[in-house]
Amino acid sequence: MTDHTLPPFNLAAFCLVENAARHPHKTALILTDGECEQRLTYGELDLAIRRLAAGLSSLGLPAGARVMIRRRNDLGYVLSFFAVIAAGLVALPSSAQLTADEADFLAADSGAAAAICSGGLEVRGARAIDEAEFARLAAFPPRAYAETAPDDPAYLIYTSGTSDRPKGVLHAQRVILGRAPMLDHWLGLTASDLMLHAGAINWTYTLGVGLMDPFVRGASAVLYDGPADPGVWPRLIARFSATIFAAAPGVYRQMLRQPSCTPDNLASLRHGVTAGEALAPALLAQFREKTGKPLYEALGMSEISTYISSGPTIPTRSGSPGKPQPGRKVAILPLEGGETPVPAGTSGLIAVNRSDPGLMLGYWRRPEAEAEVFRGDWFIGGDVAELDADGYVWLHGRADDLMNAQGYRVSPAEVEACLSHAPGVADVAVAERKVREDVAVICAFIVPASGAAPDEAALERHCAAHLAAYKNPKKYVFVNELPRTKNGKIARRNLPEIAGPAVHA
Repeated sequence: MTDHTLPPFNLAAFCLVENAARHPHKTALILTDGECEQRLTYGELDLAIRRLAAGLSSLGLPAGARVMIRRRNDLGYVLSFFAVIAAGLVALPSSAQLTADEADFLAADSGAAAAICSGGLEVRGARAIDEAEFARLAAFPPRAYAETAPDDPAYLIYTSGTSDRPKGVLHAQRVILGRAPMLDHWLGLTASDLMLHAGAINWTYTLGVGLMDPFVRGASAVLYDGPADPGVWPRLIARFSATIFAAAPGVYRQMLRQPSCTPDNLASLRHGVTAGEALAPALLAQFREKTGKPLYEALGMSEISTYISSGPTIPTRSGSPGKPQPGRKVAILPLEGGETPVPAGTSGLIAVNRSDPGLMLGYWRRPEAEAEVFRGDWFIGGDVAELDADGYVWLHGRADDLMNAQGYRVSPAEVEACLSHAPGVADVAVAERKVREDVAVICAFIVPASGAAPDEAALERHCAAHLAAYKNPKKYVFVNELPRTKNGKIARRNLPEIAGPAVHA
């Protein structure tokens, strides 16, 4: 696997070694539930990761074996992610919200050799590393970071596609080098910053902006592992004197409504950053008015992370996610095919050049899916947009039907496959629909089976049992029939708009 013609390069080592040596007593990581907290310095974090890596190495797993992580947002999750990579294995972060069936699919599809779990969570078909085994492995004498090569795999992230099953996105050790442009041009991150991230650790947005980026810059990172509470973020910003806050737009929307969101609580902030879904102009204006601080947006995806943004060096233009970050090779290619970029003002598909070190190695055992997203030297993620004369990107939707739920991409086919097995459902289509100007939710259009009465509560229970919470429809609409194309496929764009009581999102 390792190319011995290249110097060794390990993602975990790149994040930690230098600052552990230069600033061993500086705070690297704080985890809090809102009351209690855990703090680790760079020296302590580096040692804990290398000890757990040694323990994992003792299991005799082959280099490149996948190790699934199914834990809550705790210190064990952070240590597991970096230790797996430090040991020369491949980390597979997963959401604690996944149902047992969803988690088992990830383990089976990836061929996971082991699974690090907590809180009664389990994964079938992989060697279990429970809390007791975790503690044993974490007590080993520390090992050196594995001498992996830049193109060796580091982690595998599962993301929704246009099929009814998620697909694995495999990233190399070098992916951390691909994050360099965003440090200055989106995050404006320095060693003196304290980054508070509102996301779950399994999300690539959190793994990158909440952990890797602060560690590379020698900054401090804060993560939250407490009860859901939109009012907690201003309190945590004040408590830890956070200088940068990172969250999806939906978190900002809810936070700004809270009594705790006061200028005094936000006084330490230099700016906020946001990604995961489009930032509505009204929300941007509300944040500026309430805080007097900048809010910088970025566009990205699991395959390439964030590569278009506003930031300290790229002035914000309301309604646009910003410009391609300096150092990126980004183009707008024709919708109908070809590798010649279209002129400014013309709609096409956003494309990123294969040379970007942040681009994925490929989809895990899905060559047909890979073939769909590569066009010559370009990766095409499916976003339709145009560049204006000043280089700003203006989005016009997606070429496929993927939905955006709380910052996660969700395949309509996956939700439809679940609902098709629900009692009383004859036919189903799922689409993203707006319930307010700045809020879109997953909506399920249901054709009831003959003689079956519409039962929204039963459908909600069925989805809750088989899908992660963020994939569950927030609205159900019962219809007599679904619009279809001449080929019999669901014509999602012809599904009706919805009306009715506001949905809180």
